[in-house]
Amino acid sequence: MAHYNTLIAGGSAASQTDNDHQELAEWCEALQSLVANAGPERARQILDSITSLARDPAIGWQPSYGTPYVNTVSVEQQPSFPGDLTIEERLVSLMRWNALAMVVRANKAYGELGGHIASYASAADLFEVGFNHFFKASDDNSDGDLVFYQPHSAPGVYARAFLEGRLNEQDLEHYRQEVTAQRVGAQGLSSYPHPWLMPDFWQFPTGSMGIGPMSSIYHARFMRYLEHRGLQDTSNRKVWGVFGDGEMDEPESMSALTLASREGLDNLIWVVNCNLQRLDGPVRGNSRIVDELETQFNGAGWNVIKLLWGSDWDGLFAQDHDGALTRVFADTVDGQFQTFAAKDGKYNRENFFGQNESLKKLAEGLTDDQIDKLKRGGHDLVKIYAAYHAAKNHTGRPTVILAQTKKGYGMGEAGQGKMTTHQQKKLDREALLNFRDHFQLPLTDEETETLSFYKPRDDSEEMRYLHERRQALGGYMPSRRTTAETLPIPELSKYGKFALEADGKEMSTTMAFVRMMSSMLKDKTLGPRVVPIVADEARTFGMANLFKQVGIYSNVGQRYEPEDIGSILSYREVQDGQILEEGITEAGAISSWISAATSYSVHGVTMLPFYIYYSMFGFQRIGDFIWAAGDQRARGFLIGATAGKTTLGGEGLQHQDGSSHLVASTVPNCRAYDPAFAGELAVILDHGSRRMLERQEDVFYYITVMNENYAQPSLPQGVEEDIIKGMYRYATQNVDSANGKVNLLGSGTIMLEVIAAGELLATDWGIESDIWSVTSYTELAREAREVERWNHHHPLETPRSSHVAQCLHGNTPVIAASDYVRGVPQLIASYIEPRYSVLGTDGYGRSDTRTALRNFFGVDRHHIVVTALATLVKQGQIDASICAQAIEKYQIDTEATSAWEA
Repeated sequence: MAHYNTLIAGGSAASQTDNDHQELAEWCEALQSLVANAGPERARQILDSITSLARDPAIGWQPSYGTPYVNTVSVEQQPSFPGDLTIEERLVSLMRWNALAMVVRANKAYGELGGHIASYASAADLFEVGFNHFFKASDDNSDGDLVFYQPHSAPGVYARAFLEGRLNEQDLEHYRQEVTAQRVGAQGLSSYPHPWLMPDFWQFPTGSMGIGPMSSIYHARFMRYLEHRGLQDTSNRKVWGVFGDGEMDEPESMSALTLASREGLDNLIWVVNCNLQRLDGPVRGNSRIVDELETQFNGAGWNVIKLLWGSDWDGLFAQDHDGALTRVFADTVDGQFQTFAAKDGKYNRENFFGQNESLKKLAEGLTDDQIDKLKRGGHDLVKIYAAYHAAKNHTGRPTVILAQTKKGYGMGEAGQGKMTTHQQKKLDREALLNFRDHFQLPLTDEETETLSFYKPRDDSEEMRYLHERRQALGGYMPSRRTTAETLPIPELSKYGKFALEADGKEMSTTMAFVRMMSSMLKDKTLGPRVVPIVADEARTFGMANLFKQVGIYSNVGQRYEPEDIGSILSYREVQDGQILEEGITEAGAISSWISAATSYSVHGVTMLPFYIYYSMFGFQRIGDFIWAAGDQRARGFLIGATAGKTTLGGEGLQHQDGSSHLVASTVPNCRAYDPAFAGELAVILDHGSRRMLERQEDVFYYITVMNENYAQPSLPQGVEEDIIKGMYRYATQNVDSANGKVNLLGSGTIMLEVIAAGELLATDWGIESDIWSVTSYTELAREAREVERWNHHHPLETPRSSHVAQCLHGNTPVIAASDYVRGVPQLIASYIEPRYSVLGTDGYGRSDTRTALRNFFGVDRHHIVVTALATLVKQGQIDASICAQAIEKYQIDTEATSAWEA
């Protein structure tokens, strides 16, 4: 108990008098005696009782934050190391070398490729203890652990896969050269974990800082969800996450910590690689990141294990009877620790151990070389194993291991502890030879200088050991399952007949969606796999009836009597509940959705998640998560409710969405639709469900629905295929002796204005029109791009024609009106021949009525009519005076500031 000696020596309690000093010593000795005679557990019980008394307001005591800067798992608590330490150290050295060689070779050949050496150099031992002893893979009998890999350490994971025989030398030669690799039949290795690029290898995308940590929490919680709902036994599985200390500054990294503790996710273990350095300098130069993280995780209810010092320090601590090491650690900030890491043994003897006589005495028996080789905890396989073992066996709370390492470990003068180490991608001859010698690699000078990859013989003890350890843990990792069970989708008529045959019944498309999802939930096969997800707006979206139908998931059920218990819409939480109600956290809700949408791959359990939310708080707010969902090949529905700029009238600027479909169009495997009518929505839901669950295609759907009630028409016969393609002819306005003709394009709620505009054009101005319902500009543009590309590449073949070109051919001008910015309808502009005019809602939103807003943005029926007439004037079909008459008739304010400038 060196900390006791620190207190007596004048640490946290000031010794004002001899009596004070004596009294403190007696209390500390009493505690020591209690521990010695009754054990630590009894000591903790008594201290808990004393703490309760001390927190009485009359005393006003608050505990100090943090614990001494030493390992949480003491030498006495360490389990025996179960592996062959010598072989494991040789293996990790080989992986360090191959990872380094891979990055340096790529950058010698192509200087712009980039890559990272220093991160894996600091984390290699942390990964290898996991791979050799803890990370369970899925096999034929059981599903394994989930592992989130620190993205900058990807080269080290590739280096291990190379030794395992899952990647070959040619693959390693194509690190960060995915396009080139395809030409020579190699596996291009992605810069970071990307399942889209390496679908059989990586399971989780972690390249965008903060997304991995938050996702790991919700994946751990979803495992409990599956178990509590009886869909899969996940009780023996863990979620491991290896992240960086600098990454913890991302808000997403820390925002869900209390969810993990609140739900008792003891299946979750984080390893935070505290190499104390980010890209430019120290993570916390003037304090200590480990202390800060310990306080945050403790406060959030996590079990914290500090892994700071290697076994070489044990003897020093044992000799340190007056707590000199503990005191000097308490006074040393990370910026100084980084300097110590970058310097040699002679410097550390003079500047660390030379700080006082007690420290000098501790170092007397050490040579400068021995001081230089004193390891930090994250580089000591024995200490890492002890920390992992304690974390795995802890129950009731999630665990975080704060592992102190040196960034660029082993890179010597070329990078160890250097401010510039993160950018180090090339090493000179001397640095390479020093690296070889430091890790005792079996390489000649020539092999070292030429950066030759090294792989021991298949029958070597290292290779036998490598394979034996992974076989004992179920197989090789990382590995991703690409297929899962197919789920039959019920006939559309069973849950969507009311929408297909609406016959003028008034409802919003949001109401239609909820009704269809409710019916899906009742299907015996599909129903249990449907996962409704909301942030905190279920009642807003008309989903309150589901509270009673399927319940809200809670890991502890409902420990209270809800105020509305007598209501048929009572708030009902149950352990096997189906709804995931996440609270006011869009990032949390999308993480839940991703967990469900990738369950087919992660757990082999196909689910159909629906996340419904205010559309403005989707792609704009959590676009990075949605991009990661695409990377992870998610399958499910995102439902953007209260969608469009003018449907959510009173909410104003921050809530009105005019851009989500534009952003959605940039995600390659996102299929985005903006249906105007319930029947269209039903067709899209049916098609999407079959595509994802029956045909197992790696796509997900974004569908916008509105809260505006209006008469829903029955779906015309035979338009289903065109709805999926993106547009169909909804109606035609014929006029005897017409003065001209236009094509009118509408979508979403603005479709009603387009229909009305067609009627006004016919009755007021004698203009005919074809009225088209555009369900997806994104899908129209997607197919048109493919057709254009094919035509460009096959000049001698008969040209193909896209669906949008077939619909909008000839010289009849086209006018599109949208509740989104003009950029959405303009997605098809270059793929059609006629003159094309677009009306949209560019600019900030406003609070007002729908009618006023549509007039303000210029997307109402009158502006559509005037735009159509102006287009016909340009084509010489009507006189300009007719357009002027329309402007006067409809009282268009021609001097008003444009909406995008207002």
